[in-house]
Amino acid sequence: MRVKDVERGEVKAGLAAGSMLLIDVREPHEFAAGHIPGSVSLPLSQFDAALVPQGTGQRIVFSCAAGVRSQHALASVQAAGLDLAEHYAGGFREWQMAGELVET
Repeated sequence: MRVKDVERGEVKAGLAAGSMLLIDVREPHEFAAGHIPGSVSLPLSQFDAALVPQGTGQRIVFSCAAGVRSQHALASVQAAGLDLAEHYAGGFREWQMAGELVET
């Protein structure tokens, strides 16, 4: 499995520019309690690679709490034949600890 770690600064810049689609694979209750502004929820427990938006022109990056579930999501999309390999390794936990804005 190919995996490329994306750093917080890169995520922040990509979201601000609208060039990145950050897919949060945490569970709905986790997402509701707080998430990275601009991220979209696609919980790993209900994950289907067919639901990953394609053709948006945006760079797709997966995120979770700390980088483990996002790698599982990557394995799933790669097994489905999608050429995606990026995840935010620090995840929501790092984002929040760095004092970045959180949306509820």
